[in-house]
Amino acid sequence: MKITLAHASAPRTVHELVLTVPDGCTVAQALEASGWSAQFPGLMSLPVGIWNRRALASDVLREGDRVEVYRRLRVDPKVARRERFAGQGARGTGLFSRRRPGAKPGY
Repeated sequence: MKITLAHASAPRTVHELVLTVPDGCTVAQALEASGWSAQFPGLMSLPVGIWNRRALASDVLREGDRVEVYRRLRVDPKVARRERFAGQGARGTGLFSRRRPGAKPGY
């Protein structure tokens, strides 16, 4: 059966690989068969998902599955949003911050 492996090793860098694996193959077996463990050290310890849903290394794959290897976040998204808001100030944010020229207030 054919599956797709995807891994974003860095921002704006995505590695994709289409593999043919035997029936009953697990996520861990597919990652080992890809050869990515030599190219990306620590890959086996990263969280994985199948079609954007969290998966375990022992989950069995099906035809056409997309196995995604997620990298760890460097910054908590909530903290990053707070810092962006503090830098922009209250006027540059919000739903109505960008108005078309001549538009009514609130639109």
